[in-house]
Amino acid sequence: MPPTNVSRMSRTLVLLVVIVAALYLALCVALFVFQRALIYYPQPRAIGTAGTLLTLPVADARVLVSIRPHEGPNALIYFGGNAEDVSRNLPGFTQAFPDYALYLLHYRGFGGSSGSPSEEAIARDALTLFDQVYATHPHVAVVGRSLGSGVAVRLASQRPAARLVLITPYNSLEGLAARQFRWFPVRWLLKDKYPSWQYAGRITVPTVLIAAEFDEVIPRSSTERLYTHFAKGVASLKVIPGTGHNSISESPEYFEALGDGL
Repeated sequence: MPPTNVSRMSRTLVLLVVIVAALYLALCVALFVFQRALIYYPQPRAIGTAGTLLTLPVADARVLVSIRPHEGPNALIYFGGNAEDVSRNLPGFTQAFPDYALYLLHYRGFGGSSGSPSEEAIARDALTLFDQVYATHPHVAVVGRSLGSGVAVRLASQRPAARLVLITPYNSLEGLAARQFRWFPVRWLLKDKYPSWQYAGRITVPTVLIAAEFDEVIPRSSTERLYTHFAKGVASLKVIPGTGHNSISESPEYFEALGDGL
């Protein structure tokens, strides 16, 4: 007997479901395979001479640090955003913090560093950098911006930082990704989750969270959720008015807020 209209429609519907499911699965696979290309955007180094570069003693990569040497107890370690050339901060930081030795980490793949960036590789490099700096500078302030805020809060939960400053910080990268890719099982696909909230409760040193009033990348709600995970009295939250995620450092209040954190 020839197929009825109902059976044809049923077969067409099944075929459509199979096609949609296959496309969805293909997109999930693509997100899983290429996820780090969506997180990290390596930038070349704009500033750097032999006197302003340090090579970290790690075995599996050549990891560079832009530095401004300075004698004395104070040092500042800086972790930048996912598309930031941290060397560009050297002039401003040198002027704003003349009494601090400066150490700005170039993530793997960034600024002449070799290798590929990942949460665990960056965390290991951060520990290595802190231990090297702490050997000669007993007062180490740890500063992280955007992606780097997750690196900074994790480091400060594991090492004796003197101060912690988090610029445009997030509660977790997983939460941001789930908001951006709401139709995908981000929890199971994401490798680098940067769960800052898990480390916040272990922080005991004075901490400042600096948020942009009109942050178009990291929602204020994510920053405020992170703030609630710090023990009472440990952290304060400062909002820079009239600024966005990338323009916050152009505000006159930026370095003032940073200085308050140090």
